Amino acid sequence: MSDLGEVSRKLVAVFAADVEGYSRLMGTDEVGTLKRLTERRAILDRLIADHRGRIANTAGDSVLAEFGSAVDAVLCAVAAQTALAEANAGLAPDRHVNFRIGVHIGDVMVRAGDLFGDGVNIAARLQTMAKPGSVLISGATYDQVRKVLPMTFIDLGVQQMRNIQEPIRVYQVVAPGDARETAATRVADTDSPPPMPDKPSIAVLPFENMSGDPDQEYFADGMVEEIITALSRFKWLFVIARNSSFTFKGKAVDVKEVGRRLGVRYVLEGSVRKASGKVRITGQLIDAVTGAHLWANRFERDLTDVFALQDEVTVAVVSAIQPKLLQTEIVMAARRRPENLTAYDLFLRAMQQFYRSTREGLAETMRLAHRALELDPRFGLVAALASAAHMQNVVWGYAVDPQFDKKEAVRLVRLALSIDDDDPDTMALAALTSAFMVGDSESEIEMADRAVALNPNSFRAWSSRGHVYRVAGLPEEAVRSFERAIRMSPIDPLLHRTFTGMGFAFIELHRFGEAIVAGKKALRQNPSYSLAHRCLAAAFALLGRDAEAREAAARLLEFDPAFTIGAFVARGGQSNSKLMVEGLRKAGLPE
Repeated sequence: MSDLGEVSRKLVAVFAADVEGYSRLMGTDEVGTLKRLTERRAILDRLIADHRGRIANTAGDSVLAEFGSAVDAVLCAVAAQTALAEANAGLAPDRHVNFRIGVHIGDVMVRAGDLFGDGVNIAARLQTMAKPGSVLISGATYDQVRKVLPMTFIDLGVQQMRNIQEPIRVYQVVAPGDARETAATRVADTDSPPPMPDKPSIAVLPFENMSGDPDQEYFADGMVEEIITALSRFKWLFVIARNSSFTFKGKAVDVKEVGRRLGVRYVLEGSVRKASGKVRITGQLIDAVTGAHLWANRFERDLTDVFALQDEVTVAVVSAIQPKLLQTEIVMAARRRPENLTAYDLFLRAMQQFYRSTREGLAETMRLAHRALELDPRFGLVAALASAAHMQNVVWGYAVDPQFDKKEAVRLVRLALSIDDDDPDTMALAALTSAFMVGDSESEIEMADRAVALNPNSFRAWSSRGHVYRVAGLPEEAVRSFERAIRMSPIDPLLHRTFTGMGFAFIELHRFGEAIVAGKKALRQNPSYSLAHRCLAAAFALLGRDAEAREAAARLLEFDPAFTIGAFVARGGQSNSKLMVEGLRKAGLPE
């Protein structure tokens, strides 16, 4: 990709702070809130300097600072909350400016003085988890300060954070004099069920062995562990660990109670039965809140290679329930009132519009994704989605100002990768956008390969890899990637784009008949998808089926009246092969 600027790495204590309810405060008293925020920031800035810290990034109500010592960072955080509480004294509660603070020690990237990377992301997640006026620290920070500081640390357990691959142990810092109240609150909280995570959540229960054969117990347990591992690769999905879900093994369970006790929205359960050299596996996905059955299927296979069978069933189950979960979440987000929408809700609504593959859908995708970024500036996947929408706005010919959309697409790719370069979906969308907007094939292939390595069960990763390899002039590998994507998710809402990309690759391989089959499959899912009509027009023409080529060209112009071959070439850059252009010209499309 393009030069992202000189980047260095170092180990620091990251201090992240923001104002709780800032938008609400601004909505009720903009002038007064700005005045109070300026006063509080002066306090915070002074204390950071006093504790040998450096302010790195600031945006609106948030502050990000680095310290050379975890002890200094935690002392600063506690001193800040004490001073800020004193500043609120005497004000009406609805005028309080309350900060939340998170501290993590870890590796960060530094560019032009700003901090990026997982170390920053973890501190930011701790900050969002903190209650107003409190300080949360990571286990890594706790290990550095527990024997040095005269404070109480309340263990809040291991927490799974959005876009962070490994769970993080979290502690609440309690200054001397506050321990009794906080400890009592914590004890009261332990009897309550865990809160729902801020993303879709699932528990995979042990599959019931219906065979009476103890050997099948190991097979069933191993398969469930494989499913848990495979689902855990989707970073937008919160998956309960095996040790928790397996506490229900051998027990008659009520799915709603399981959901309540584990704090999850969805539960996957199933059974295994062996008979006459075959094994029958059933699975069902249930909404633990409503009790509704969302998906069910049965798999019957020869019991020969146990490990190969486990892999096959894992892929089948995961590829079926992953899009079902996402579609269910999209429907729920669409029902929420506008004033209650979170950044994740807006992301889901943006995805729904992205699936439409229309001018209006792309415009709405961009609008919703940018709103989500305003609410959560460190939501890497939504930045990647916005970048892909801007890219497609250019390539599909919808952009009013193509240069603006191209620059915005590249900017958002850089932002997405600076926030989260370990998320396979973010990496896949970034590779896809860069392939069409930048054209650094070596870098884009590396990103696409990394996306499928991070999650071999991701439709989006394999489909994006296909597009990247096709644009790079490697159509055979592109076809293999598209085929893998279709196997991963045979009912995916974006399947029409995958079939169309495969059709373009077939044209480049002179396999025009297969290109026609792929184009027709794309149109069965989305009859108005203009790129599929382009594929058919070119493939028919190159086969000499002139009447069908002209018919496909007419359909293309029906959905894209402004289409010209010249504009198509100018928009697509290296994604347009000479053979494709020759076919469009033979189909009689305007120059």
